[in-house]
Amino acid sequence: MSETSNPTALPRSLNYEALKAHIITHKINCGLWLIRVIGIVCSIAYFIPIFGNPYNYYYKVLLANAAISALRLHQRIGRVQFTRQFAAELLSEDSCHYLFYSLIFLYVSPVSLVLVPIILFCVLHSASYSLTLLDTLGQNSWWGARLLISLVEFQSLNILKAVAFTEIFLMPYTVLLILMGRASLLTPFIYYHFLTQRYTSRRNPYTRNMFRELRVLFEKTAAKPSMPSFVKQFLLLVVNFTTKLAPVQIQMPPTQHQQ
Repeated sequence: MSETSNPTALPRSLNYEALKAHIITHKINCGLWLIRVIGIVCSIAYFIPIFGNPYNYYYKVLLANAAISALRLHQRIGRVQFTRQFAAELLSEDSCHYLFYSLIFLYVSPVSLVLVPIILFCVLHSASYSLTLLDTLGQNSWWGARLLISLVEFQSLNILKAVAFTEIFLMPYTVLLILMGRASLLTPFIYYHFLTQRYTSRRNPYTRNMFRELRVLFEKTAAKPSMPSFVKQFLLLVVNFTTKLAPVQIQMPPTQHQQ
C-alpha cells in the first residue's frame, strides 16, 4: 500500500520548495524577519558577552532596528517625494519614529534599557512571521517552535505595554544620563520629540494608554490618606507637569499595532 493511501503513514517531509518560492515572492518580509532574528542574536551577545566586544553588538542592534524601520517605511509609503504631504505622512509612521529612535542613541554611550523596546518588537514580529514560514513548510512542522510562538503571541499585550512603559521611563532617564556624562544636553530634548510622536501615533495607542494608566496610578497613590504630604505634592507635580507637555491628541480609529 502506498504512503498516500495509508492513514497511519508518517507525515510528508518538509516542503522546502514552497519555502523557497515564498522567500522569492516575499523578499522584503523575509529580509525583515532575518534582520529581526539577527537583532535578537546580537542582543543576547550584548547581555551575555561570550564572544567579542559587547558594545559592538549593542550598536549592531541599533543599526538592525534602523534597517528594519527603513524597510518598513519603504513598504508603507513607497518612493520618496519632496512634498509637504509626503513629509507629514513620513513623520506619522511608527517606523519613522523608531528610525529616529536608533539615530538618537547611536550617539549616546551604551544603555541596556535602550535595547528593551527593540528586542521586544523583534521577538513579537519575528514570532508572528516565523509562524507564516512554518506554515509554508508544512502544517505539522516544528511543533516545539510553534509552541514558543504561541506563548509569545499570548503575551503580546504585555509585551506592547512593556515597550510603552520603557519608552516613557527613558525620558527622565536621559536626564540622568547627562548627569552621568553619558549623553549630550540635546538628548532629552530630541528624545522628547520622539516620545510625542509615539504619543500621537495613529497605529499604536499603547504609549497613550500607558501615560493614562500611570496618571491614574499617581493620582490614586497621592489621594491615599496615609501618603506623606511631600510625596503627594511631588506626585501631583509630576502629573501636572507631564499633562502640560502632552501634545494634542487626535482621535483615530483603532488599528492593529505596528512598529
